[in-house]
Amino acid sequence: MNSNSIRCLIIGGGPAGYTAAIYASRAGLSPVLYEGIQPGGQLTTTTDIENYPGFENGVSGQVLMDDMKAQAVRLGADIRYGVITDADLSERPFRLTVDGETSVVADSVIIATGATAKYLGLPSEEKYKGMGVSACATCDGFFYRGKTVAVVGGGDTACEEASYLAGLCEKVYMIVRRDVLRASAAMQSRVMNTPNIEILWNCNTREILGDDSGVTGVRLVRKDGEVFDISVHGFFLAIGHHPNSELFSKWVDVDGDGYIVTDGKTSRTNVPGVFAAGDVQDNIYRQAVTAAASGCKAAMDVEKFLNSL
Repeated sequence: MNSNSIRCLIIGGGPAGYTAAIYASRAGLSPVLYEGIQPGGQLTTTTDIENYPGFENGVSGQVLMDDMKAQAVRLGADIRYGVITDADLSERPFRLTVDGETSVVADSVIIATGATAKYLGLPSEEKYKGMGVSACATCDGFFYRGKTVAVVGGGDTACEEASYLAGLCEKVYMIVRRDVLRASAAMQSRVMNTPNIEILWNCNTREILGDDSGVTGVRLVRKDGEVFDISVHGFFLAIGHHPNSELFSKWVDVDGDGYIVTDGKTSRTNVPGVFAAGDVQDNIYRQAVTAAASGCKAAMDVEKFLNSL
């Protein structure tokens, strides 16, 4: 191995990346982690998390990520602020560029760059993010127990989110821009047979309404031009996620949606020495706890890989 190489380079500072750094540090791999443009990942945009094990009264996303980072640092991880802007994974040691100017060389790489929820791009959406606007019903639905919420989307994910929320909320509106659902027949049937779900067909969101306490409603426009408001406490995006894999897709295999393909139950990619963890390779669960678990697996896979050289 190149004496100047980083033994284990981790790209991404969310639960997957920080957990990988914790395990790699304990394995004596002297990991270096670049946090990327959003240190802490998507969780830092969430207020309270009540489904992460070990926190009886919940924990804020920012606090959870700060604690994971501090734990990794205490164990010896070198955590740096910076964005990997270029990568050559054609041969080992791998060569990567940070912030367009600094070159680093690594014997192994863990890609933990996460995925980005797709938003509508409305200024009001950004304004109320974390104050009623959410892209994860499983994460935030509990806070709207007994209230009225809206879900945007017409695919399987939107139907799953609406069905989940219907078990918690008094009423769920589904805002669908077409006159049909794109979801599977089974998911459509579930939604249609849930009495407290109302589908608003041929509607687009014009603006999210709110005040200092958060979201209070949504202004919609129908295909025929009619504009009307609905009163809701929560506004959930369910129009998909975009894995942050573009930089690496020249080298590692990705599926049709851009998620990095890993080998079976491992974190191995098709490139020996390159591993993937968290939401960048998980298009099913997308939870903090599963991301953390995959970060653990990736670090253990790296240790095994480096010891085999």
